[in-house]
Amino acid sequence: MLKDKVAVVTGASRGLGREIALKLAELGATVIVNYCGSREKAEEVAAMINEKGGHAVAYQANVADAESIKEMFSYVIKEFKRVDILVNNAGINRDNLILKMSEEEFDAVIDTDLKGVFNCLKQVSRIMLKQKSGRIINISSVVGVMGNAGQVNYAAAKAGVIGMTKSLARELGSRGITVNAVAPGFIETEMTDVLSDAVKENALTQIPLKKFGKVEDVAETVAFLASDKAAYITGQTIHVDGGMSM
Repeated sequence: MLKDKVAVVTGASRGLGREIALKLAELGATVIVNYCGSREKAEEVAAMINEKGGHAVAYQANVADAESIKEMFSYVIKEFKRVDILVNNAGINRDNLILKMSEEEFDAVIDTDLKGVFNCLKQVSRIMLKQKSGRIINISSVVGVMGNAGQVNYAAAKAGVIGMTKSLARELGSRGITVNAVAPGFIETEMTDVLSDAVKENALTQIPLKKFGKVEDVAETVAFLASDKAAYITGQTIHVDGGMSM
């Protein structure tokens, strides 16, 4: 389904990014496994793909650093000649109530989760406009739609990602490039594993399906949006949250 496609997945060393990278590779794409600090885990993801007969390379670049991202996309073009799919997944959280939230905590999340997406979008837009084709999938969050106490910074960034998705879809649509967002809800990852039982139980009361999602649920949605089957879908936010944001 994605044979001969080249995909860049940011923050692909673990969690959702890891599963997305593995899924795109399973469908035939060459995958650039981007990471910031988790080199060993990123190389492990790339090795898993290569051992199964796919093609992947791990590449270190901090999405918050515009120059670093420019160099990454230059490398991809030099080595692979094109970029067909970009998944903006890299993100961090620095949770705190606003009265206790420091400027550093706010800025760190905005720089990575929002400006980091901008940095990647700016570089890949040039490439895809020349190709007159491409699929961009931005990972937002249910928090960017509903808000959440203690996550003013994260909610602002993820809501901003949705706004950028819609704006860029209008900018690039005439060149055959689609831009969509995926907004996961509570997904079973390392981030949700550390939540207390009380928090998990409270979350389940807000989810009509009465269960947390799996990373595969998000990866399958991303794979669909990256495929030719989603050629007439753009500017949309697909909620993978068990009905939480209805």
